[in-house]
Amino acid sequence: MCLAIPMKIKKIEGEFAKVESGRLIRQINIEMLPNIAVGDYVMVHAGFAIEKLDPEKAKETLKIINEIY
Repeated sequence: MCLAIPMKIKKIEGEFAKVESGRLIRQINIEMLPNIAVGDYVMVHAGFAIEKLDPEKAKETLKIINEIY
């Protein structure tokens, strides 16, 4: 089973970005999504941003995840 997590872009450094979801902060590869910016939400899977998300959908998904845990 694959799992991707919505995360918010906090800082972009070349091909990589610092992202945050709750207290979790990670560095991910953003090469597949060249048109993202700080503040955007992306789906993160295996250290890669794989899709840009609508902010409201991202927040809704994060709320559901937080309710589960």
